[in-house]
Amino acid sequence: MTMFDTESGGLISKVIGPKRRWRAYKARVKQLPPAYRTAVDAIERYLMHFGPLDGDSAASLFEDVADLFERAAADGTPIREIVGENPAEFVEALIDNYERGGYVAREQNRLSRAIELAAGEDTGKLGRSR
Repeated sequence: MTMFDTESGGLISKVIGPKRRWRAYKARVKQLPPAYRTAVDAIERYLMHFGPLDGDSAASLFEDVADLFERAAADGTPIREIVGENPAEFVEALIDNYERGGYVAREQNRLSRAIELAAGEDTGKLGRSR
């Protein structure tokens, strides 16, 4: 067994919860339209850095994001109507309902840039992420 073994409480299990739950979430995201999927992928990346540390909280948060974007895609809700003008503030508001973790400024910029691209707003205002 390795430290990444999800069934024995390894690192991944602590970060994202049980493997089956994570796979179900990823399958749901994969079914989203491309722009929505890009936005969720950006939010997921941000959450991996700054989101909940507890596996159950993290899994619930990811599932809630999938629910939100599935409903928005079904209703044709524009991405900016979901996340607003500041995607980092949007995600931070989500995180406030869960336990926290992370490191911040670079990922907030990366998240904002990815949402701009997903929403078709490539303004070039944000610096490049490294």
